Amino acid sequence: MKELVRCKPCGYVMEADKLGDVCPACGMPRKAFEPYRERVALNRLFVLSLDLHPIAIHLSQTFVILIPAMIFLTKIFPGFHVEMFSSVLKFVVFIFPFTLVIAIITGIIDGLFRFKTLTPPLLKTKILFSSIIIVLGFALFFVAKPDHYGIISFILSLGSLACAVRLGLLGKQLIDVILPGSYPIRRAKMPVKVTNDKAVAPAE
Repeated sequence: MKELVRCKPCGYVMEADKLGDVCPACGMPRKAFEPYRERVALNRLFVLSLDLHPIAIHLSQTFVILIPAMIFLTKIFPGFHVEMFSSVLKFVVFIFPFTLVIAIITGIIDGLFRFKTLTPPLLKTKILFSSIIIVLGFALFFVAKPDHYGIISFILSLGSLACAVRLGLLGKQLIDVILPGSYPIRRAKMPVKVTNDKAVAPAE
């Protein structure tokens, strides 16, 4: 494993042989760095380094902002490129709930590899708002009329946007948190043999 160093002022971690005269993150001189030993298992770091959840989140965030904005614009400028706006809006409303499903699945993976569990308080709050936004997304998908996005569609889209903002703020608090160690592997309980009315556990 390559030698790692950490910038004491800002906490930036990098490989020692790639360190130049200053910290790439904050610009402090090289002498501000100290040896660093990674406390997280390599397989967990590999999964987290794929950034599956942030990528999926950015995709759904694009749509969650675009939907209420486009509904608003179609009401303010009803005659402006009607066919184009209508086609784009139909596509975005159709694809939006599926991007949310992907974001939630990758969020669960990220949570398990980052915290080893889904029960921390902030993570449970994220799961709550994720559940709300996916309900709103599918409600928009089924309730909204493709040729006429009215006040109900606009309210559902604003509710989705509000949940997305809340999720973003929660995610910002958790982005740098990774518990040390490896992912816990739960072993199956070994069967117990009964001999002469006595329970005997098999030797490992």
